[in-house]
Amino acid sequence: MHVRSREAGQVTLFLAGCSLGLVLLAGLSVDGGRILSAREQAWDEAQEAARAGADALSVADLRGQGETVVDVAAAQEAVANYMAATGDTAVVTVSAGDMVTVTVTSVVHPYLLSLVDINTVSVTGTATAEPAEGTGP
Repeated sequence: MHVRSREAGQVTLFLAGCSLGLVLLAGLSVDGGRILSAREQAWDEAQEAARAGADALSVADLRGQGETVVDVAAAQEAVANYMAATGDTAVVTVSAGDMVTVTVTSVVHPYLLSLVDINTVSVTGTATAEPAEGTGP
C-alpha cells in the first residue's frame, strides 16, 4: 500500500529553485566578465581617442606664438575618425586650451542575464590627454 505524503513535490520545487540560482550565477560569471571586458575596452578607446585629439594642434598658434594649443574642431574630427572604426559613441571636450577629455559609451547585450530582463548594460570609459612638448624621441 502506497501512502501519499503532504511533502510530495517539495524536492522538485527545491531543485527548480537551485537550477534557477545556478543559471543566474552562470549569468553573472559570463555576462559579468563581458561587462568588465567592455568597460576596459571603452577606457582603452577613450585613451586612444584622447591622444588622437591631443595631436590635433593649432598650427597658427604653434608657428605664431610657439605655444601648443589644441585646435578644437580638428580634435573633434580626429576623435570622430578614430571612433568611427570602433562603433561606440564618444563625447569630446577641450579645456584649458590643451586638455582633451573623451568619454566613450559602449553597450553590452548580456546572454544569460537577458533571461531575468537585463537586456542592455551601458559602460563608459573616460580619459584625458594633452600634447607633449619636447624636441624629439
